[in-house]
Amino acid sequence: MSKFETLFINAKIIDGTGAPWYRGDVGLNDGRITAVGKLSGKCTAQQTFDISGFVLSPGFIDIHCHSDFALLQKGLCDSKICQGVTTQVIGHCGISAAPVSPQYLHLLDSYTGNTKAGVDVPWSWTTFDQWLDFLSSKELPTNIMSCVGQGTLRIAVMGFEKRRASTEELGRMQTLLEESLESGAAGLSTGLIYPPGLYTDEEELAILSSVLPRYNATYFSHIRNEGSHLVDALNEAVRLGERNNMAVHISHHKAAGKKNWGTVKKTLKIMEEARSRGIDVTADQYPYVAGCSTLRAILPPWVHEGGVPLILERLKQPETRIRIIEEIKTGDDWENMYLNCGAEGILLIYTPFTPEMQKLSLVEAASRMGLDPINAVIELIIRNKGCDGAVYYMMCEDDVERVMKHPLVMIGSDSIPAGAGMSCHPRTNGTFPRVLGLYARDKQIMSMEEAVRKMTSLPAMRLGLQKKGIIREGMDGDIVIFNEDLIQDRANYKKPFEQPVGISHVVINGVFALKNGNLTGLRPGQVLRK
Repeated sequence: MSKFETLFINAKIIDGTGAPWYRGDVGLNDGRITAVGKLSGKCTAQQTFDISGFVLSPGFIDIHCHSDFALLQKGLCDSKICQGVTTQVIGHCGISAAPVSPQYLHLLDSYTGNTKAGVDVPWSWTTFDQWLDFLSSKELPTNIMSCVGQGTLRIAVMGFEKRRASTEELGRMQTLLEESLESGAAGLSTGLIYPPGLYTDEEELAILSSVLPRYNATYFSHIRNEGSHLVDALNEAVRLGERNNMAVHISHHKAAGKKNWGTVKKTLKIMEEARSRGIDVTADQYPYVAGCSTLRAILPPWVHEGGVPLILERLKQPETRIRIIEEIKTGDDWENMYLNCGAEGILLIYTPFTPEMQKLSLVEAASRMGLDPINAVIELIIRNKGCDGAVYYMMCEDDVERVMKHPLVMIGSDSIPAGAGMSCHPRTNGTFPRVLGLYARDKQIMSMEEAVRKMTSLPAMRLGLQKKGIIREGMDGDIVIFNEDLIQDRANYKKPFEQPVGISHVVINGVFALKNGNLTGLRPGQVLRK
């Protein structure tokens, strides 16, 4: 007779493959799934859970988030567990915590701003391998995999200089990238609307990323533009994939700005056509019509040159400030967040030195400050010393649904957990239950099985995680138990910390992180190296 540490019986199993659900039991031993089938009456178990009426699925994989530094403070990632997330992928949008150059560390530290989640980062590592070792020494709430950021590589070699890298500098970046990939990085990430990514041309990206196929690693890209030049930006990523014969993954795919709504019909078609030519292209998405970034993202690209200290100097210079304001009002040759959203579509969520402005719209904040909205943005950036964050209402619901139900698209929160005194985007606490509750069950834009696939086996495939994402004997013991009739997000833009309902158990590597709806306090996560 078989013996199990944990046994779930009478489950409605959605196995992560997209196949129809079925009834069965699942047994766990030593952090692994050791049996799936009709097990009741044929075995014994240390603990047995009759989950009749509940779904059992693989643990959810958040393929795109910014928990890098939140992991260093206990409790900041509890919201992930409460959503059923068992694996997080960090190091996105061109910025990772390593590798670090002592010469330019001050620039990286100031630039990370709100992504530090209020954590005092020790910066006790230099290499990517040392960073992963440092994470491994911590009690991790979930499994963690990391990309290496192209921006971080460039900062380590040449700071925030606005020019093409020399042959020697590019060689040094390639060496750092190779060392990071050998240490287990999932791939290279870019953030091409942010410095120093926006200073990097296509040829430099092509040369740098040419090493990825040797490591079976992926090019993860926050592409150069998600607004008026979305199609051109996506085509750049596809060209890079074709040139280097590498997998390409498009981060948080969207069409930003009302005049660009509907463009995702074209971009999804481009991805389909690329795949028909043998280019391995996929994408992820968060299930909201608003995004989130720094307030500094409003500024024209040239203002970012040299990093945060020089940004602040420029904003304080009267003549330079006049030029900046004029360009924000009229500029459309870059991703102008102000024009995409309008002042009424910008919500302040992180202004640590002016906390009274948090959760106000830019219109409300400007009124309190007695300034017009653009001058208010500039003053807020200055007063908060470059630590700032805002929600940007820039997408439409039709596009969100169209992208979400496409078979190439998986789910990623793009979230930053909030530290003390911070606010956040509701995706931090609601992404995965929102997809299952609102979009799969209520709106029925896809089946529950397909929604689970987008959170489990699809991202596992993209990441090369062969032991995750499917309920099958021999797979890792990462499991979520939820009530499909009750599961729902509750966080919104004014109350972003409300926790979801409907998830009863979350098991990570065979250990209960959430049990009977309550956090256990256990931190069973592990660092995953590709």
